[in-house]
Amino acid sequence: MIKSLCATAVILLVVGPALVALRAQQIVPAPVPDRAYKLSRADEDWSFLQDKSLREDFWDPIKYIPLRENVRDWYLTVGGEAREVWEQIGNDNWGQSPFWNGYLNERYMLSTDLHFGPHVRTFVELKSGINSWRAGGPRRIDEKKLDFQAGFLDVGSATSWGSAHVRAGRQELEYGSGRLVDVREGPNVRLSFDGFLAGVQARGWQVDGFAMRPDEDNPGFFDNAPDHTVGFWGAYATRPIPGKTQLDLYYLGQDRKDGAFERGTAHEVRQSIGGRMSRPVASERPGWDFDDEALWQFGSFGAADIRAWTVATETGYRIPTIPLKPRFSVKADISSGDHPATNTLGTFNPLYPKGNYFGLLATTGPGPINFIDVHPHVEASAPHNVSLSFDWIFQWRQSLDDGVYAVPGFLIRAADGSRARFVGNRPGTEIRWQANRHLWFQGDYGIFYAGRFLKETQPGRNLNYWALWAGYKF
Repeated sequence: MIKSLCATAVILLVVGPALVALRAQQIVPAPVPDRAYKLSRADEDWSFLQDKSLREDFWDPIKYIPLRENVRDWYLTVGGEAREVWEQIGNDNWGQSPFWNGYLNERYMLSTDLHFGPHVRTFVELKSGINSWRAGGPRRIDEKKLDFQAGFLDVGSATSWGSAHVRAGRQELEYGSGRLVDVREGPNVRLSFDGFLAGVQARGWQVDGFAMRPDEDNPGFFDNAPDHTVGFWGAYATRPIPGKTQLDLYYLGQDRKDGAFERGTAHEVRQSIGGRMSRPVASERPGWDFDDEALWQFGSFGAADIRAWTVATETGYRIPTIPLKPRFSVKADISSGDHPATNTLGTFNPLYPKGNYFGLLATTGPGPINFIDVHPHVEASAPHNVSLSFDWIFQWRQSLDDGVYAVPGFLIRAADGSRARFVGNRPGTEIRWQANRHLWFQGDYGIFYAGRFLKETQPGRNLNYWALWAGYKF
């Protein structure tokens, strides 16, 4: 009897922990595959579809196409999108084009992502943007018959301390909230760069260093080329910190042979040093979110120095536990303007910002240069994957000696001696229906009410804008 009890005890001591460990492995849920379509399609990873039991979508068979028999990390991914947008603008630039301008923008993109084992990949993406019926003809951001949006070789390796990779060729850059470096998603033709990028992941940090030239978008077939009058380089580092918060630190440099501001045109060499802290929007319990950023710019503009700066904030509160899951937020931003009588250029340069910096009026309204704004916003989620939002932007000039600039950075209204600070205000609304994970529809409407500065510098008509969007991604 005693021998039997001892044997049982030995078995329990030996087998018991193994059974507990096995049970723990069984109850740990498997990670949910990420099926989201990224803003930059090169950031997607569909390798999980090598497990055919996970294939559930019509397009899944082309998301993982094996290239070598019985070798899982040699595979091809195919992706793409089609987007149609009808835009109509009344009194563009507050009456400099005093009529309704309606036009259709079409965008088509197709990408292939080839993985040649764990260390080498090539990514190629074609783009085609077509503009019809725009009075005055298409702008650079409207039409591109056919060209490469991306085409790069990426070589990398993982080690015990982290991972590293080097990427060469045409590629997209997107960092932070898109206030400084973004892919320009709103306009019909997206932005790309030619050059080199090296990335490292270690000790919780993700650090990218790059040297690039932006592509000149020409309207024909495969006629884009690097803009040799502009150089762009920098380093961007991110890491998570306690409190579900992310820290971004960066240095960005730009050399433009023909930098243009209200004071004139000259060779511009500008350095930017900044930081950002952000917390994501609450998804399960009511909570606060924020996105705060500040940077300092210095350098030279011809014979003058550069001293410019910006501070951008967004604070929101979401209640996901009640119907409509509303989120209320306020942005408050400021960026420096110039005083041409001095020998120091004070105009902030936003480099390559996202188009919808101030909401709906991406290609028509003022940009993030020489401005002060307050921007309340409310959004909600309705049934059937419908989202609604409403915002109201109030904008002033930071410097009374500098004018109003477009989002891409060119001057659209000179100061012309006006001492008025208030530029105007703009209510806007948006409704979006995500019919399924591929198909979506959206409607936008906004009015920019001209303020005293616009009325004094003439013309100062109110600007109207509406757009209907439809898109499909796979």
